[in-house]
Amino acid sequence: MALRVEIVKVTPFQQNCSLIWCDNTQQGAIIDPGGDIAKILNVIEENSIEITQILLTHGHLDHAGGATDLAAHFQVAINGPHIEDKFLLDAITDQAKSYGFTGIKNCHPSRWLDENEEVTVGEEVLSILHCPGHTPGHIVFYHQPSQLSFVGDVIFRGSIGRTDFPRGDYTTLIQSITQKLWPLGRETRFVPGHGPISNFDTERKSNRFVSDEVLAQN
Repeated sequence: MALRVEIVKVTPFQQNCSLIWCDNTQQGAIIDPGGDIAKILNVIEENSIEITQILLTHGHLDHAGGATDLAAHFQVAINGPHIEDKFLLDAITDQAKSYGFTGIKNCHPSRWLDENEEVTVGEEVLSILHCPGHTPGHIVFYHQPSQLSFVGDVIFRGSIGRTDFPRGDYTTLIQSITQKLWPLGRETRFVPGHGPISNFDTERKSNRFVSDEVLAQN
């Protein structure tokens, strides 16, 4: 029994949409469907996944732009992020227009998620960590049995999330990384919102923003 993961790169932003499912039940979830719905549907069909929910790490267009249409397609709920990102999800249509995209619907989750809550995917359980800084309502999904986390735009291989968007905050982001993510353990791997998978040991050794050496100098 394990959590299966397939990453689908979507939108011109090359965002990592994660399809996750329980290999015992084939029930699954879509994490951060930013767009390219047909591409996502193809991978779901190829793996015979029964989608039971949409999960969002935060409210930016490239992570949530396809959530409303996919939720309607599968007749499932959208869960997450934290309610502090409501202002972003309420304005996804406007976000899309600013980039020249059309047909993108605003997003209204059925359930907001907060620190220490959990979501269940088949027989697998993911813990919720509230990790603001990139956005105020950003959350991370953590699967303890496989020591795997889905971190959205909190941290990337060699970098961290931007903090120059509305209600972003650099100091808060660094605190989220060091106080919420590092305690998960150096061996924990993470799927970022963009770019390749990494692990916290690598980032603590070499990330130019949050390595142990860099933080010790600040």
